Amino acid sequence: MRLFYTGPAVNTEMLVVMLEKHGIAASQAFAGPSLPGDDDLSRPAHVFVPETDYERAHQLFYAPREDEL
Repeated sequence: MRLFYTGPAVNTEMLVVMLEKHGIAASQAFAGPSLPGDDDLSRPAHVFVPETDYERAHQLFYAPREDEL
């Protein structure tokens, strides 16, 4: 697995769902697992994707879109 994104848990949860809709088996882990506040949506978290899917995930979410103005 390769680190794809780090940010607030609310964003990482949505990103994992979006990646899964594209057939990429992503996983999420809190940045500081020993920190309190598992229900804190602003808590830092990481999203990991399989190494083989990293480039495709990057193209889906970070590449400039050609259909935008």
